[in-house]
Amino acid sequence: MTQPLIQRLSIIGVGLIGGSLARALREAGEVGEVVGGGRGEDNLRAAVRLGVIDRYTTDLTQVVAGADVVMIAVPLGAIEAVLRVIVPHLAADAVLTDAGSAKGSVVADVERVYGYIPAHFVPGHPIAGTEQSGVEASFATLFQRRRVILTPLAETSATAHQLIRRMWELTGAEVVDMGVRHHDAVLAATSHLPHMLAYTLVDTLARLDDRAEIFRYAAGGFRDFTRIASSDPQMWHDICVANREQLLEMIALFNADLERLAEAIRADDRAAILDTFQRAKRARDNLYLEPSLPHVAP
Repeated sequence: MTQPLIQRLSIIGVGLIGGSLARALREAGEVGEVVGGGRGEDNLRAAVRLGVIDRYTTDLTQVVAGADVVMIAVPLGAIEAVLRVIVPHLAADAVLTDAGSAKGSVVADVERVYGYIPAHFVPGHPIAGTEQSGVEASFATLFQRRRVILTPLAETSATAHQLIRRMWELTGAEVVDMGVRHHDAVLAATSHLPHMLAYTLVDTLARLDDRAEIFRYAAGGFRDFTRIASSDPQMWHDICVANREQLLEMIALFNADLERLAEAIRADDRAAILDTFQRAKRARDNLYLEPSLPHVAP
């Protein structure tokens, strides 16, 4: 009988991403035992009940014991603390990876804890998700036809890199490699800034005196644009802090363009307004965007 790619997978943070990874690998028949860990015991019990993991413990030293692959899928602000607990207990040949949305901060966390970059560390980021969180929101097809970005470092071993690449490919994802800083710049523009805009717009409108009436008459465009403001606030707080430099550059650029539009409106410069909208429409129409994820019940 063929052995699975991963004999024992340890997932710290069995939520949407970690849970969906476990489900996908189970469906592919490429994982033996899945051990879950984290602070939310109700969530972990649900993960066992749903068949996402085989067992769990809140003792992270036991979660990683004997694991071939350790996936850290907790908010960015919690990664360093997790590493400090688990690193002394990792098997010598265990491959360590993560799912964080800002890679520079994760690499810095790893270097602080180890004092160097270990060869078995493969930073990663699946570009997939919904505004839902928790293991009950997970589903096996989350990563199909989605991109997963790996940011291997000069110190990363080819064997560890290839294992994590193959792991994600088995979920149906398209796996690409990218430099750490380039990844953070791209995600600041395409993911982090849009979330900041959605959160800020909803917060602005929610503080207006007639907010109830405003939300009552909100049309589909408002719902579509602000859907991501229902995402986990703690997770996005951590992303905002972790990728602050790249995000601030994008906020400054957007603010400058928004002010130019405001000035055109003040000056009744209709040609400038129309040019902005037409230019944006052409750019948007020519973009290749992956189809929206369906809201699939777990």
